[in-house]
Amino acid sequence: MFHSEADLQHSFALAVGEVVPEVRCRLEVPVRGSDASEYLDLLCLGLAGRTAVEFKYVTRQWSGKAGTPPEEYALRGHNAPDVARREFLRDVGRLERFCNREDQNGLALLITNEASLWRPRQRRMPTRDEEFRIHHGRELSGTLLWAGGSFPDNTRVLRSAYTLAWRPYAQLDGSNGEFRYLAVFISADPTQPQPPRGA
Repeated sequence: MFHSEADLQHSFALAVGEVVPEVRCRLEVPVRGSDASEYLDLLCLGLAGRTAVEFKYVTRQWSGKAGTPPEEYALRGHNAPDVARREFLRDVGRLERFCNREDQNGLALLITNEASLWRPRQRRMPTRDEEFRIHHGRELSGTLLWAGGSFPDNTRVLRSAYTLAWRPYAQLDGSNGEFRYLAVFISADPTQPQPPRGA
């Protein structure tokens, strides 16, 4: 379990170092050649290549003990699943842009106990985030419009197609104790000019 998204980022980097000691992990890496305000959550640097990682940790309210040794958690509720969907797909789009070299791939990772993110919607009335739904089994590709295109800044254009597969992460006691994760893997863009070897 994690207290926050930053806690998740730090824990993930430590785990990578334990599993593959030769991989170096860097947090909050500025992305060269883009807007100065853009940062990558994590960059893993290995002998064979690089992996760019973006994290989302979206929670509903939950409190209790977890881990070994047991640790107290008091997770707050984010209460905005539509925004969580939009921001996760923003991460996927950013990673597609960042993976512009043949030795770099990407991973967008979302961990949550917000069940509405992994369940298909039951209501038939369209919602503003209709094209941004990320439930289990959903296939995403192409141009995604927010509210039918009424908010152009929210439009997401994906270069690849993705079939979303949610997996169990943790089952804890109490209300909102079920956590699942969604991992979307992004490959290098073969259409982009590649840097010279060793760059």
